[in-house]
Amino acid sequence: MLPLEGLNVVAIEQAVAAPFCTSRLADAGARVVKVERPEGDFARGYDDVVAGEQSSYFVWLNRGKESVVLDLASAAGKAELARLIDDADVLVQNLKPGALARLGFAPEKLVESHPRLIVCSISGYGEDGPMASRKAYDLLIQAESGLASVTGGPEAAARVGISIVDIATGATAHAAILEALIGRGITGRGADIRVSMFDVMADWLTVPLLHQEGGKPPARIGLAHPSIAPYGVFSTRDGKQMLLSIQSDREWVKFAAVFLGDAAYGADPRFSTNVARVQNREETDALVADAFAFMNQDEARERLIAADVAFAGVNDMAALSDHPHLRRISVDTPAGPVRIPAPAPRTMGATREYGPVPALGGQHHGDTA
Repeated sequence: MLPLEGLNVVAIEQAVAAPFCTSRLADAGARVVKVERPEGDFARGYDDVVAGEQSSYFVWLNRGKESVVLDLASAAGKAELARLIDDADVLVQNLKPGALARLGFAPEKLVESHPRLIVCSISGYGEDGPMASRKAYDLLIQAESGLASVTGGPEAAARVGISIVDIATGATAHAAILEALIGRGITGRGADIRVSMFDVMADWLTVPLLHQEGGKPPARIGLAHPSIAPYGVFSTRDGKQMLLSIQSDREWVKFAAVFLGDAAYGADPRFSTNVARVQNREETDALVADAFAFMNQDEARERLIAADVAFAGVNDMAALSDHPHLRRISVDTPAGPVRIPAPAPRTMGATREYGPVPALGGQHHGDTA
């Protein structure tokens, strides 16, 4: 059995954050009934890159779910939703704050009438505060939270290249639901959980915020680390880019001897501590860059391995597609099977299969094992 087999989840969801959360519940064996408006989750139309007709977002985040089309403005739709909730262990929703209550399903009322029910509501800015009623999407929160201000290079702020706010919020909601399920197993009672995208990002931005409040505002420095050096991209003699990371002063000593070829740099007061290396970042990076410039990629890789230093290639999506570490799963979709990256958690000794992506109104439930 999968760990959440027998768990019933109702998902009044669209876009990315809530579907990310419930896709992980479905992967673990829960029955997830996705409630869609008659025109469907608008993420179905985000793009058409999968088999030339399907949305990459929707295929990624909706495997293993059932799709039920309900018009929640109608009496029949509300009655069917009430029936689904009566049988549910978990309700996940990311409607605009207050919308579910206006439909007659206020979360605080639901947990009173259904004591074992876990309700998780996802919003942009929470249920109260001056911006509670404002619409919020991933990039808007990247900007509003300040995430964009610490992303990119010196010339301009930038968007993180994936929907990081949505994904972080979905992962946070998933963890909170699992906590509530454990709690319910102890107390017998469910929970009314509220997760806001802004709160999630503010939490994740604690380190740069503390730097700001400590008088050291974080600067945008591209593919480098603001508080560790050397930690950035360097070019080899044959024009290949490699990202190097020195995490400790002990590592620097060995790096100086083996990669730079001069153990004296390990004890040089300009470079012997990370604080000194950051203060002297230009000198530090120039020293490392000169060493890389004398080696081709293969030579640099061999020397870095010998120095026991962390490094990476600066890859693109084409490189990821062919990467030797990329694990994939096959997911059935209305347009045929699609191979996508496998979920990260692996339970040794257990084989897991993943349910199909539903067509709009598709109520068949994919088998899992």
